Amino acid sequence: MADVKSQRKKSRKSSPPIEVSSRNILETESPDILYGRHPVLTILNSDRQINKIWITSKLRQDRRFYHLLQEAKSQGTVIDEVSSQRLDSLVTGANHQGVVAQVAPYRYWELADLIAQAKQDSESPLILIADGIEDPQNLGAIIRTAEAMGVQGLIIPQRRAAGITSTVMKVSAGALEHLPIARVVNLAQALEKLKEAEFWIYGTAVESGKFLHTIDFSGAVGLVIGSEGKGLSKLTRRCCDELVAIPLAGKTPSLNASVATAIAIYEVCRQKWLHIT
Repeated sequence: MADVKSQRKKSRKSSPPIEVSSRNILETESPDILYGRHPVLTILNSDRQINKIWITSKLRQDRRFYHLLQEAKSQGTVIDEVSSQRLDSLVTGANHQGVVAQVAPYRYWELADLIAQAKQDSESPLILIADGIEDPQNLGAIIRTAEAMGVQGLIIPQRRAAGITSTVMKVSAGALEHLPIARVVNLAQALEKLKEAEFWIYGTAVESGKFLHTIDFSGAVGLVIGSEGKGLSKLTRRCCDELVAIPLAGKTPSLNASVATAIAIYEVCRQKWLHIT
């Protein structure tokens, strides 16, 4: 395997480093609603633009919120003190915990910038590729795990997959603000771009004969996870350098997408940590 990786590296012409620019970040179509104390506090502490915040008078005086709200107001955010019943109507009865925010559209990274930033941040980067995760709860959980484990970025397809919504923001518990995410039209082309940047592409597949813990995940890794129920598409499989599987000892034939992703990410990161130490 190491020889094959080396041959690929030698066969490609070196390219000049890509300069990362915030101007090359793409934006979604419309603003979104975020609610809950921790998610809103995370947004207030980030660089994301907040259009408006609805908050109860009691929570507005809370020391965790007071100065951040003052700063947000000075930057143009509208702060509106409302009743808890008004918040209930804004989020259709969800557990808002006394605060709701309307944030500007999520700004996706350009793929080239994400790859460049990943290689800048780590000599042995890990980029996660989600092949059609449709459940926003799963996507949010995956983002939370990926950021917590130190993954350098996430790539998601534009079609037939969940994008960044308020549900994803809520479930990711603030991790979304610290994990670069690119949304691409053609996932196969994105995988080829990763290969050109000397990433080795591993796809997770239940029927693969190679178990996760037997693989050497050294070097730059692109880890592809399949959609709920369907797994990897045929085209994505063909784009992978190698397919790997999580060994299961029980009678349950498969795992939830976000759980399987967490296990796979941990094994890759565990090996990278061992190489570092």
